[in-house]
Amino acid sequence: MKHIIVVWLVVLTVCSVNAQEKLFDFGEVVPWGKVVDGQKAKGEAIEWIQVNTLNETWSKKGDELICMGQPIGVIRSAKKYRNFMMHIEWKHMEAGGNSGTFVWSDANADDKNRLPNGVEVQMLELDWVKLNKRDGKEPPIAYVHGELFGVGGVTTIPDNPRGERSKSIENRCKGKGEWNVYDVVCVDGTIKLSVNGKFVNGISKSSKTEGYICLESEGAEIHFRNLKIVELP
Repeated sequence: MKHIIVVWLVVLTVCSVNAQEKLFDFGEVVPWGKVVDGQKAKGEAIEWIQVNTLNETWSKKGDELICMGQPIGVIRSAKKYRNFMMHIEWKHMEAGGNSGTFVWSDANADDKNRLPNGVEVQMLELDWVKLNKRDGKEPPIAYVHGELFGVGGVTTIPDNPRGERSKSIENRCKGKGEWNVYDVVCVDGTIKLSVNGKFVNGISKSSKTEGYICLESEGAEIHFRNLKIVELP
């Protein structure tokens, strides 16, 4: 146990040293004017900043960004966003894998609170419910399918309440090794989520309406691709 504690302290120290370091470019911001005009010009690259993971947690392979899931934490966009649309594709590589993206975040995660505030858009692999039974019963599939909820003191009004969280009205997620498509529309405290081509969830009246976008490392390997952000007027 003593050796485990020492190793963990070393990891946390390295994370602190690397915090706020630019890691890489991934995804692009497409200007609203070019979308409206139907132009196909390439957008501006999105820079990602280390918050409290390891640089080795993340790697790029072709057009994919690979997150190995350890340690638990996030990276953040270099820029804050308020009203925007975000397209992101993701696939888990492990049964029951856990991850997500945060919007409107201060990216204030640290060694004590590994995950930041903001509104989380949940990304769980379908087998999560089978591997996390409670009193012998599987939790609702809503856990894995794009839940939306405030984190770190951020409050929201759920469209489809499950306590303070909002669950999806239909399960459209695919399992490990298969790509899922999220389209997230964030406008003035309201968020709507489309999963694989259909809007199925949302929240409103978020107490926070501007901030960084974060990608989450939470214990399992996950791949991301085709991240595009369109800032809205």
